[in-house]
Amino acid sequence: MVERLLARGWRVVSVDRDEGPREPNMEHVACDLSDRSEVDALPARLGALAPFHLAVFNAGVSATGRFEAIPLDAYRRLMTVNAETPMILAAELVRSGHLAGPICFVSSLSHFTGYPGAVVYAASKDALAIYARSVRKPFARRGVSVTLACPGPLRTAHAERHAPPGADAARRMAPDIAARIILDATFAGRRLVVPGRTNRLAAIAGALLPGAMMRQMRRLIFERLDRDVW
Repeated sequence: MVERLLARGWRVVSVDRDEGPREPNMEHVACDLSDRSEVDALPARLGALAPFHLAVFNAGVSATGRFEAIPLDAYRRLMTVNAETPMILAAELVRSGHLAGPICFVSSLSHFTGYPGAVVYAASKDALAIYARSVRKPFARRGVSVTLACPGPLRTAHAERHAPPGADAARRMAPDIAARIILDATFAGRRLVVPGRTNRLAAIAGALLPGAMMRQMRRLIFERLDRDVW
């Protein structure tokens, strides 16, 4: 997304724990999004760089494996990074008037189905999706449209780390393609975007046949996991 925005001539402010490559028209704000003390100080730091004409909440971490094997600290981290932090920052950006443009919350295809083997990831991303749907009207009164993005598996190192053995990475969507689809939908003011035909079919199946989709997810993911990762 950053690469595409820079190519379109945008000035980009990125927020991440680790600093990425330095690019012209790009500024990095270092922040551990799992640390509430750092997150609470972040709105003031971002305010000094405002106004913003687009905000994308894309951070996400996962934990996969047996429910009883994953420590509670991992669950707290997931809920903070994936749900609590974007809610806090979005509310502050809109309330302060520092955002004058669309906002995109990146949830997950898991919003439409259960996710055995990654239950807290699914719960956190579902919470973010419900928040996005719920703030559309109050945010619209401030001139901010809200897009909910629910991508499926992406071809990333993060996905590979949490995938079961033998999973075919070629079947995952390339991140640059997902980025283009999500950004175009956000600029168009669409309420929901699920990138990729296969993922849209999976979302429909999850809504119409939740039990069958849950069983399929269990067979494809949980029953094939050979390790616990967080």
